[in-house]
Amino acid sequence: MSITARLRDSVQLPNGASLVNGFALDSRADRPHRALLRNGPTLEVHDLAGLFTDDPAPTAVFPLPWPGWRGGVHSVSADASFAVFSGQRAVRAVAPGGATLWEYRHGCWSPLLGHPHTGDEQEVCDGLEHGSCRVSDDGRLVWAHVVAPEEHGGQEYWAVLDARTGSELARLPLDSAASGSHHVSHPDGVHMGLSIGMGQDGLLLHWARWDGEELTAWDLNETLDRDLTDVHPAHPGFLTAEHHGTDLRLHALDGTVLAEGAAAEAGPESRDEADLDGAYDEDDEGDEGDEGDEGDEGDEGDEDEDDLDDEDESPCWDHGGGFVDADTVIASTIDAADDPAEGRHWLLDAHILEIRGAITYPTGHVDSYVRPLGDGTWLTYDDTSGTLARWSEAAS
Repeated sequence: MSITARLRDSVQLPNGASLVNGFALDSRADRPHRALLRNGPTLEVHDLAGLFTDDPAPTAVFPLPWPGWRGGVHSVSADASFAVFSGQRAVRAVAPGGATLWEYRHGCWSPLLGHPHTGDEQEVCDGLEHGSCRVSDDGRLVWAHVVAPEEHGGQEYWAVLDARTGSELARLPLDSAASGSHHVSHPDGVHMGLSIGMGQDGLLLHWARWDGEELTAWDLNETLDRDLTDVHPAHPGFLTAEHHGTDLRLHALDGTVLAEGAAAEAGPESRDEADLDGAYDEDDEGDEGDEGDEGDEGDEGDEDEDDLDDEDESPCWDHGGGFVDADTVIASTIDAADDPAEGRHWLLDAHILEIRGAITYPTGHVDSYVRPLGDGTWLTYDDTSGTLARWSEAAS
């Protein structure tokens, strides 16, 4: 089944790719979406809806404490009164004018053992590894994925900090060797999720809550293969994607699997469905017999083997995607496609993760990742034109 998309808004946004393929979209329960966009030596905070207007001025601007550091996933409090930056050797809270409110020092994320430091806080060591941080919805806590100093074992841990002072309230030791991580605030305002990527070694997924006295935590790490994808106020649990994209799962908050959607079901069932954006040309039918020329028999055999190999390769879900609204999940198979024109966006029933159909765009094929907003719309980004677009399902 083909589902037609409707273009709701679009805007030229040269630095907007991280809103779709990154962590620049800031989503909090009962608050409008925000865009946290790096612009030179600053982090700009925008109302997402404002980016599509004639006056897309930022609502707050924070100087980056380490302009040369490209890693880390940062966070801004719900009232934009302070930002918290995840650095290579520290987590730092900053006021809009750039004043340091506090700093929480930790070990260096560089993987080079025993490497020296000059003492210059702007020094950036080799390596792309990084942590992340997240200000709680009520602005009272900062959750930070950090690493201990090498002389203290270099173990990674999840710290809960007082947002006013930066003092450590609790920590959870982690068995990770991260390449990167990100946090997800649960809509209940109590629980925090942490997803840790470890490259080919897999993924770790943790949930925790702090009640003012005790840190309670649990994980889904038996198989090291679940990425925390999304949450929605209408669902008490969360959505995950398998490390290699074989399936999506809907979980209860304790991790119990409620539904599963296999990526193998996302293959085209017919030529008509495969041609949603014109990928299949009927004129090609008449050319099939030409492949049987005697002089090309050897090549034809190789092509047949390649075709069989392609048929054996099931589609895989990308790690982006999530809840379009309470009843609908969007997922994509862009990364798994050998040809970007073969990748698709799909809508699934959010309760049972059964595929409803592939999306057809009125502007032609869209090979962007997707970022759902939970309000019935989703974002895509065109890297070539620098266009951020917001879509919804067209009325039937």
